[in-house]
Amino acid sequence: MRFLPAGDSGLILEFGNEISEGINRQIKFVTDTLDEAKLPGVLDLVPTYRSILVSFDPLRISATGIADIVTNSMHNFAAAEDASGGEVIEIPVLYGGDTGPDLDFIAHHTGLDREEVIRLHSSVEYLIYMIGFTPGFPYLGGMPKELTTPRLQKPRTLIPAGSVGIAAAQTGIYSVESPGGWQLLGRTPVRIFDCEREQPFLLSAGQYLKFCPISEGEYASIAQAAEDGAYHPRRYRK
Repeated sequence: MRFLPAGDSGLILEFGNEISEGINRQIKFVTDTLDEAKLPGVLDLVPTYRSILVSFDPLRISATGIADIVTNSMHNFAAAEDASGGEVIEIPVLYGGDTGPDLDFIAHHTGLDREEVIRLHSSVEYLIYMIGFTPGFPYLGGMPKELTTPRLQKPRTLIPAGSVGIAAAQTGIYSVESPGGWQLLGRTPVRIFDCEREQPFLLSAGQYLKFCPISEGEYASIAQAAEDGAYHPRRYRK
Protein backbone atom coordinates (compact mmCIF):
# COMPACT_ATOMS: atom_id res chain seq x y z
CA MET A 1 0.00 0.00 0.00
CA ARG A 2 1.17 3.54 -0.78
CA PHE A 3 0.12 6.76 0.93
CA LEU A 4 0.11 9.77 -1.39
CA PRO A 5 -0.67 13.36 -0.35
CA ALA A 6 -3.54 15.11 -2.13
CA GLY A 7 -2.99 18.70 -1.04
CA ASP A 8 -3.00 19.59 2.65
CA SER A 9 -6.41 18.02 3.37
CA GLY A 10 -6.42 14.81 1.36
CA LEU A 11 -4.66 11.45 1.47
CA ILE A 12 -4.75 8.80 -1.25
CA LEU A 13 -4.47 5.18 -0.13
CA GLU A 14 -3.21 3.28 -3.18
CA PHE A 15 -3.61 -0.51 -3.05
CA GLY A 16 -2.25 -1.50 -6.47
CA ASN A 17 -2.16 -0.63 -10.16
CA GLU A 18 -4.74 -3.00 -11.61
CA ILE A 19 -8.45 -3.79 -11.44
CA SER A 20 -8.90 -6.94 -9.37
CA GLU A 21 -11.32 -8.45 -6.86
CA GLY A 22 -8.50 -8.89 -4.34
CA ILE A 23 -7.67 -5.18 -4.38
CA ASN A 24 -11.36 -4.31 -4.24
CA ARG A 25 -11.83 -6.42 -1.10
CA GLN A 26 -8.99 -4.54 0.61
CA ILE A 27 -10.50 -1.21 -0.42
CA LYS A 28 -13.93 -2.19 0.92
CA PHE A 29 -12.41 -3.40 4.20
CA VAL A 30 -10.47 -0.17 4.80
CA THR A 31 -13.38 2.03 3.70
CA ASP A 32 -15.74 0.22 6.09
CA THR A 33 -13.16 0.35 8.89
CA LEU A 34 -12.62 4.10 8.57
CA ASP A 35 -16.34 4.76 8.16
CA GLU A 36 -17.24 2.78 11.29
CA ALA A 37 -14.43 4.39 13.30
CA LYS A 38 -15.96 7.86 12.74
CA LEU A 39 -12.59 9.50 13.29
CA PRO A 40 -12.78 13.19 14.26
CA GLY A 41 -11.62 15.23 11.29
CA VAL A 42 -12.23 12.62 8.58
CA LEU A 43 -14.72 14.32 6.23
CA ASP A 44 -15.22 11.97 3.29
CA LEU A 45 -14.12 8.64 1.81
CA VAL A 46 -14.11 8.08 -1.96
CA PRO A 47 -13.24 4.50 -3.02
CA THR A 48 -12.19 3.82 -6.63
CA TYR A 49 -10.98 0.77 -8.56
CA ARG A 50 -7.59 0.72 -6.84
CA SER A 51 -7.46 3.50 -4.25
CA ILE A 52 -9.32 5.52 -1.63
CA LEU A 53 -9.29 9.29 -1.32
CA VAL A 54 -9.59 10.36 2.32
CA SER A 55 -10.60 14.01 2.79
CA PHE A 56 -9.83 15.35 6.24
CA ASP A 57 -9.52 18.48 8.38
CA PRO A 58 -5.76 18.92 9.03
CA LEU A 59 -6.53 20.90 12.20
CA ARG A 60 -8.22 17.83 13.73
CA ILE A 61 -6.30 14.86 12.32
CA SER A 62 -3.07 14.38 10.38
CA ALA A 63 -2.30 12.35 7.28
CA THR A 64 0.24 10.41 9.35
CA GLY A 65 -2.42 9.60 11.93
CA ILE A 66 -4.76 8.27 9.24
CA ALA A 67 -1.95 6.22 7.66
CA ASP A 68 -1.09 4.65 11.02
CA ILE A 69 -4.73 3.68 11.66
CA VAL A 70 -5.06 2.14 8.20
CA THR A 71 -1.78 0.21 8.53
CA ASN A 72 -2.81 -1.21 11.90
CA SER A 73 -6.29 -2.13 10.64
CA MET A 74 -4.85 -4.32 7.88
CA HIS A 75 -3.70 -6.81 10.52
CA ASN A 76 -7.39 -7.78 10.84
CA PHE A 77 -8.06 -7.99 7.11
CA ALA A 78 -7.54 -11.73 6.69
CA ALA A 79 -9.94 -12.62 9.50
CA ALA A 80 -12.58 -10.19 8.25
CA GLU A 81 -12.30 -11.54 4.70
CA ASP A 82 -12.82 -15.12 5.90
CA ALA A 83 -16.00 -14.05 7.73
CA SER A 84 -17.54 -12.16 4.81
CA GLY A 85 -19.47 -13.79 1.98
CA GLY A 86 -20.52 -10.77 -0.04
CA GLU A 87 -24.05 -9.47 -0.46
CA VAL A 88 -25.80 -9.99 -3.80
CA ILE A 89 -28.67 -7.72 -4.89
CA GLU A 90 -31.00 -8.84 -7.69
CA ILE A 91 -31.93 -6.21 -10.30
CA PRO A 92 -34.86 -7.06 -12.61
CA VAL A 93 -34.36 -6.11 -16.27
CA LEU A 94 -36.67 -5.99 -19.27
CA TYR A 95 -34.40 -6.87 -22.19
CA GLY A 96 -34.86 -5.73 -25.79
CA GLY A 97 -37.62 -3.71 -27.42
CA ASP A 98 -37.89 -0.02 -26.64
CA THR A 99 -36.03 -0.55 -23.37
CA GLY A 100 -33.07 -2.27 -25.07
CA PRO A 101 -32.76 -0.76 -28.55
CA ASP A 102 -29.22 -2.10 -29.12
CA LEU A 103 -29.86 -5.74 -28.22
CA ASP A 104 -30.00 -6.77 -31.88
CA PHE A 105 -26.73 -4.98 -32.62
CA ILE A 106 -25.04 -6.66 -29.64
CA ALA A 107 -26.29 -10.05 -30.86
CA HIS A 108 -25.07 -9.37 -34.41
CA HIS A 109 -21.67 -8.08 -33.25
CA THR A 110 -21.03 -11.00 -30.91
CA GLY A 111 -22.42 -13.65 -33.25
CA LEU A 112 -24.91 -14.78 -30.60
CA ASP A 113 -28.68 -14.87 -30.78
CA ARG A 114 -30.75 -12.52 -28.60
CA GLU A 115 -31.68 -15.22 -26.09
CA GLU A 116 -28.03 -16.22 -25.59
CA VAL A 117 -27.01 -12.57 -25.05
CA ILE A 118 -29.70 -12.26 -22.37
CA ARG A 119 -28.78 -15.60 -20.80
CA LEU A 120 -25.09 -14.74 -20.59
CA HIS A 121 -25.65 -11.19 -19.34
CA SER A 122 -27.96 -12.38 -16.55
CA SER A 123 -25.85 -15.41 -15.57
CA VAL A 124 -23.19 -13.54 -13.59
CA GLU A 125 -22.95 -12.16 -10.07
CA TYR A 126 -21.14 -8.91 -10.96
CA LEU A 127 -18.84 -7.28 -8.45
CA ILE A 128 -19.59 -3.57 -7.97
CA TYR A 129 -16.10 -2.09 -8.06
CA MET A 130 -17.05 1.54 -7.60
CA ILE A 131 -19.83 4.14 -7.91
CA GLY A 132 -19.22 7.11 -10.19
CA PHE A 133 -19.82 9.01 -13.45
CA THR A 134 -23.33 10.00 -12.27
CA PRO A 135 -24.88 9.59 -8.78
CA GLY A 136 -25.25 5.87 -8.12
CA PHE A 137 -23.84 4.58 -11.44
CA PRO A 138 -22.26 1.15 -10.71
CA TYR A 139 -19.05 0.04 -12.44
CA LEU A 140 -19.39 -3.74 -12.67
CA GLY A 141 -16.76 -6.40 -13.15
CA GLY A 142 -17.05 -9.93 -14.47
CA MET A 143 -19.07 -9.60 -17.68
CA PRO A 144 -18.64 -12.64 -19.95
CA LYS A 145 -16.02 -11.86 -22.61
CA GLU A 146 -18.34 -13.14 -25.33
CA LEU A 147 -20.51 -10.02 -24.82
CA THR A 148 -17.74 -7.48 -25.46
CA THR A 149 -19.22 -4.79 -27.73
CA PRO A 150 -17.84 -1.35 -28.68
CA ARG A 151 -19.50 1.88 -27.62
CA LEU A 152 -21.82 3.76 -29.95
CA GLN A 153 -19.97 5.74 -32.61
CA LYS A 154 -22.30 8.66 -31.86
CA PRO A 155 -23.41 8.93 -28.18
CA ARG A 156 -27.08 9.54 -27.39
CA THR A 157 -27.95 12.92 -25.91
CA LEU A 158 -30.44 11.46 -23.41
CA ILE A 159 -30.63 7.95 -21.97
CA PRO A 160 -33.48 7.03 -19.57
CA ALA A 161 -32.64 6.24 -15.96
CA GLY A 162 -32.43 2.50 -15.35
CA SER A 163 -31.03 1.70 -18.80
CA VAL A 164 -28.61 -1.24 -18.79
CA GLY A 165 -25.74 -0.98 -21.23
CA ILE A 166 -22.49 -2.48 -22.48
CA ALA A 167 -19.34 -0.56 -23.39
CA ALA A 168 -16.39 -2.70 -24.51
CA ALA A 169 -15.86 -5.27 -21.71
CA GLN A 170 -17.98 -3.45 -19.12
CA THR A 171 -21.66 -3.36 -18.25
CA GLY A 172 -23.54 -0.94 -16.01
CA ILE A 173 -26.81 0.84 -15.22
CA TYR A 174 -27.57 4.48 -15.98
CA SER A 175 -28.73 5.72 -12.57
CA VAL A 176 -30.19 9.01 -13.83
CA GLU A 177 -31.19 10.46 -17.19
CA SER A 178 -27.97 11.51 -18.93
CA PRO A 179 -26.10 11.48 -22.23
CA GLY A 180 -24.11 8.33 -22.93
CA GLY A 181 -22.51 6.11 -25.51
CA TRP A 182 -23.09 2.61 -24.14
CA GLN A 183 -25.00 -0.02 -26.15
CA LEU A 184 -28.40 -0.46 -24.44
CA LEU A 185 -29.75 -3.99 -24.07
CA GLY A 186 -32.45 -3.46 -21.43
CA ARG A 187 -33.84 -1.36 -18.60
CA THR A 188 -34.66 -1.88 -14.95
CA PRO A 189 -37.75 -0.36 -13.30
CA VAL A 190 -35.82 -0.20 -10.01
CA ARG A 191 -34.62 3.24 -8.95
CA ILE A 192 -30.85 2.98 -8.64
CA PHE A 193 -30.66 6.57 -7.36
CA ASP A 194 -33.47 8.48 -5.65
CA CYS A 195 -32.68 11.70 -3.80
CA GLU A 196 -36.03 11.43 -1.97
CA ARG A 197 -35.01 8.19 -0.22
CA GLU A 198 -33.36 8.18 3.18
CA GLN A 199 -30.53 6.26 1.49
CA PRO A 200 -30.39 7.73 -2.07
CA PHE A 201 -27.95 5.12 -3.40
CA LEU A 202 -29.37 1.62 -3.84
CA LEU A 203 -25.98 0.05 -4.60
CA SER A 204 -22.55 0.35 -3.04
CA ALA A 205 -19.01 -0.72 -3.88
CA GLY A 206 -18.18 -4.22 -2.67
CA GLN A 207 -21.67 -5.62 -3.24
CA TYR A 208 -22.51 -8.03 -6.04
CA LEU A 209 -25.29 -7.48 -8.59
CA LYS A 210 -27.34 -10.12 -10.43
CA PHE A 211 -29.53 -9.14 -13.39
CA CYS A 212 -32.85 -11.03 -13.62
CA PRO A 213 -34.85 -11.03 -16.89
CA ILE A 214 -38.52 -10.00 -16.52
CA SER A 215 -41.57 -9.61 -18.78
CA GLU A 216 -43.32 -6.39 -19.79
CA GLY A 217 -46.09 -7.10 -17.27
CA GLU A 218 -43.58 -7.62 -14.47
CA TYR A 219 -41.79 -4.43 -15.50
CA ALA A 220 -44.99 -2.38 -15.20
CA SER A 221 -45.85 -3.94 -11.83
CA ILE A 222 -42.39 -3.36 -10.37
CA ALA A 223 -42.27 0.19 -11.77
CA GLN A 224 -45.52 1.03 -9.96
CA ALA A 225 -44.29 -0.55 -6.73
CA ALA A 226 -41.02 1.41 -7.03
CA GLU A 227 -43.00 4.61 -7.60
CA ASP A 228 -44.94 3.89 -4.39
CA GLY A 229 -41.75 3.08 -2.49
CA ALA A 230 -42.98 -0.48 -1.95
CA TYR A 231 -40.45 -2.42 -4.03
CA HIS A 232 -37.37 -3.86 -2.37
CA PRO A 233 -34.97 -5.94 -4.49
CA ARG A 234 -34.12 -9.40 -3.24
CA ARG A 235 -30.80 -9.71 -1.47
CA TYR A 236 -28.81 -12.78 -0.50
CA ARG A 237 -25.28 -13.81 0.52
CA LYS A 238 -22.83 -15.47 -1.85
